[in-house]
Amino acid sequence: MTMTLPAPSLPDALTTGIGTLGWGAYLPERLVTNEEVAHPAGVDAGWIERKTGIRHRRRAAPHEAASDLATDAARTALAQAGVRAEDLTAIVLATSTPDHPQPPTACLVQERLGAVSAAAFDLNAVCSGFVFALGVGRDMLAAAGGLVLVIGVDVYSRILDPADRKTAVLFGDGAGAAVLGSVTGDRGVRSVRLLSSGTESQLIRVPAGGSRIPASVDSVRAGQHWFTMDGRGVRSFVAERVPSALADFLADAGVAPAEVRHLVTHQANGRMIDELFPRLGLPSAVVHQSVQRYGNTGAASIPITLAEAAPEIAEGDLVLLAGFGGGMAMGFALLRW
Repeated sequence: MTMTLPAPSLPDALTTGIGTLGWGAYLPERLVTNEEVAHPAGVDAGWIERKTGIRHRRRAAPHEAASDLATDAARTALAQAGVRAEDLTAIVLATSTPDHPQPPTACLVQERLGAVSAAAFDLNAVCSGFVFALGVGRDMLAAAGGLVLVIGVDVYSRILDPADRKTAVLFGDGAGAAVLGSVTGDRGVRSVRLLSSGTESQLIRVPAGGSRIPASVDSVRAGQHWFTMDGRGVRSFVAERVPSALADFLADAGVAPAEVRHLVTHQANGRMIDELFPRLGLPSAVVHQSVQRYGNTGAASIPITLAEAAPEIAEGDLVLLAGFGGGMAMGFALLRW
């Protein structure tokens, strides 16, 4: 397989002084147990935990959509950063489950926050989305300065077939956010790398609802609006591609694995994460996981996990983010805390 459209790390001169000022996360109130999702999927609750490590996940209320979760996470991040919404210059929102095909969900968040001066737009890199948004936000600040709100949010419960055990047992809903701005010393986002491989685009899909297969009675009856995943193919991609790509990223950044103090990967599956980090040469002590409590929250999984881990991260620690998922895509970032 050939990886297409690699985006090389930008030089440190461009990233020095740009970092995170505050983090926030939002998880819906409703807790969904393995017992609840097991029966429709034709499995038992114990099987779910054995195969995935997941014990429960959160689910958005009927009145909640992606913009609602994103707004709550954003407010927490803004408060932690001590930043007013009206001072934001941009909002970059990563999601593959927007409120509507149009307008961008970021614009709905902008209105609710009162971020009147912020350019607001969405991007879709599926489960790598937050790292892609982080890279875009970082580059915007490097070019023009200001304050950028970066959000990852997904409400996968709305696109899951309850009878599909490959997907229905894995996913939860949630949002995470970070405020990017100027930082002092050598803190901040040190390097970002974004990679895509469209040759594997069939591994994770929602077939209908776009211009290729517009929504129709037939597409709904055929179940073409459900999220679909080739679990074996995805596991193979992660096992074969992520470790070597991540090793190259660290080498190009001049960082040895032993220097990494914290690893936050996309929370795809607890067993997958357990298999991944030894191949990276990293001890389990540096690995943070939230998948057991929240399931796979898509583009939200990295910022949710990092927001929870933040109290454990000391000033000067090197934090490695590793996103991977539909596209197929990978996004890596190094942060000096």
